[in-house]
Amino acid sequence: MPDERILKVTMPKWGLSMTTGKIVEIHVAEGDTLAKGDDVLDIDTDKIAGTLESPVAGLVRRLVVDVDDELPVGAVLAVVAPAEVPDAEIDAVVEEAKAAAAAGELDVPDEPEPQLVEIGGRQISYLTLGPPDDDSSGPSGDPVVLVHGFGGDKNSWLFVQQPLAEERTVHALDLPGHGASSKDVGDGSLATLVETVTGFLDSLGIERAHLVGHSLGGAVVAAAAQAAPGKVASLTLLAPAGYTPEADAAYLRGFAAATSRRELKPLLGRLFADPSLVTRQLVDDLLRYKRLDGVDKALSALLGTLLDGDRQAIDTRALVDGVDVPVTVVWGTADRILPPPDGVGERVNAGHMLHMEAANDVVRALRANLA
Repeated sequence: MPDERILKVTMPKWGLSMTTGKIVEIHVAEGDTLAKGDDVLDIDTDKIAGTLESPVAGLVRRLVVDVDDELPVGAVLAVVAPAEVPDAEIDAVVEEAKAAAAAGELDVPDEPEPQLVEIGGRQISYLTLGPPDDDSSGPSGDPVVLVHGFGGDKNSWLFVQQPLAEERTVHALDLPGHGASSKDVGDGSLATLVETVTGFLDSLGIERAHLVGHSLGGAVVAAAAQAAPGKVASLTLLAPAGYTPEADAAYLRGFAAATSRRELKPLLGRLFADPSLVTRQLVDDLLRYKRLDGVDKALSALLGTLLDGDRQAIDTRALVDGVDVPVTVVWGTADRILPPPDGVGERVNAGHMLHMEAANDVVRALRANLA
């Protein structure tokens, strides 16, 4: 029997399309003592690079990878065990892990599949993750619902959904006009988007949820909390629309109109503090989405909800003022799309896509609000 004190840090599954990850930087050395949540490795995925936090605590006995190694999901990256475990046992675990990765015989959980639910005559796509033995009873078990921003989709939560799902059920949905959901957005109003979120809760039989929204999604969940206060346990707003009149209207209109890589890539660079994070795959995925039937009309309708001339048309502050639940607001310090207002909310070192660029900081803020 293997020594149960020997723990493994493995290649995570970040997003539906991830099959391998490339090691970009290593933050620990053999002999270091890890606490749960410590940064271990930076991993480049087909979307964007992210930092893997340790899921375990203990002494790092072996690092199984080097910078630039590319390994499949589930491959062992590091071995953690007390000092009294013999080196021979650690070496045996490492050799077994390397052989399993080379042979493609890895212990990887079944990949969850997105599901569809009909809300208001529209098909809404969503992905649900949760702990194996989920207990959703009581306030501490209220599920989380993640709502993306303008032009995004449920996959933008790739670095956030999985760690939160270690503790509770987490749903990420595609708003109308986005991702794999119906492209019909009706009048594109905030009320229509709110009906999707509250209808989603009703359709899944969710009595109460923690709502998390990014950008336009922040305004949507704030309005949903005002419309159905009994259904909301807390609000977490990430770079939410509607907190100031200022916005990069040129970006919003340019994104809606872009039809080529040449047009789209420099626009996407504005979303990040580090524009080099924009990968070819990220651009290609967005181009494929924008070429789907109905997307142009949907984005155009939503622009009318977001903008009044070159100013923001939504007043999310007023929506939040009418809500009696815990509210956390988090901004990226280098957000060029929706400049952070002075004196409001927390700050992380990132651009507008803070839940991708500073995901671990965002997860910590979310966990604090969920608690």
